Amino acid sequence: MQLPIAVLGLGLMGSAITTRLSGAGFSLLGYDVDPAKRAAFTGAGRSSADSVAQAVQRCDVLVLAVFDTTQVEQVTEGGGGTEGIAAAARDAGRRVTVVCTSTCDPDRIESLAARLAGGPVDFVELPISGTSMQVARGDAVGLIGGEEAAAQRVQPVLEAICPKRHYLGAAGNGARAKLAVNLTLGLNRAAMAEGLAFAEQAGLDVEKFFGVVRESAAYSAVMDTKGNNMVGRKFDAPQSRIDQSLKDFKLMLEYGERRGQGLPFGSVYVDMINDCMAHGEGQWDNAAIIEAIRRRRG
Repeated sequence: MQLPIAVLGLGLMGSAITTRLSGAGFSLLGYDVDPAKRAAFTGAGRSSADSVAQAVQRCDVLVLAVFDTTQVEQVTEGGGGTEGIAAAARDAGRRVTVVCTSTCDPDRIESLAARLAGGPVDFVELPISGTSMQVARGDAVGLIGGEEAAAQRVQPVLEAICPKRHYLGAAGNGARAKLAVNLTLGLNRAAMAEGLAFAEQAGLDVEKFFGVVRESAAYSAVMDTKGNNMVGRKFDAPQSRIDQSLKDFKLMLEYGERRGQGLPFGSVYVDMINDCMAHGEGQWDNAAIIEAIRRRRG
């Protein structure tokens, strides 16, 4: 791949993906609707684009790291003041591949991929299980969906972003797996937070107790990524934010309702996230879920 790889969306996840691709030796073109993020996209092998259309003109592969499904649809097909990748590719007479790393509605991703079929855009989904820090280290897991031939053509890009990855079949299946993974992860996070809050209120030294629970049968990997943040109340350098968790869990509840599957624990988790949002903690690391539990002390 001689042309640069475009990264569209330069937030937490986009920055982590940039780290991975740069480390693999790719030259990069960055774009974000925020001019400050575009201006900050500097370094060896990096340049910024002024528009999505410019990125299409210069790159064969465009990695999306935007916030939600609506933004994925707008960037890909146009809307919201953005010229879409598909139209720009047709206008330029080029064929490009979109690699979508955002957490999205599975049915809408399936429909988007169907609408793009036969046009100048190959669509590969790669939702990622892991925090931005885990992505940057190469410890996250990629969940691939889409036509297998299209995924194979961008294999070096997928491998650079996620050395650990799974191909799950048709477009939409990656998003379905990501929602199920995030549901399990979020509930593990909440269980750890409740256990720590309980131990704290019971009069135990919470730091010492955390050392105990990490070596107990209750251990889960989330303790390694979020436990110290909860114990030390360190939430101001987020790897995954509270408002992102709210977006994901609302998506889970909506999708579960469409499929006829109630999520009782997921509903409680959303209540706690909404409590954090009401207290102005939306931009904090999602380890701050423990604060919603601490506020339930009578």
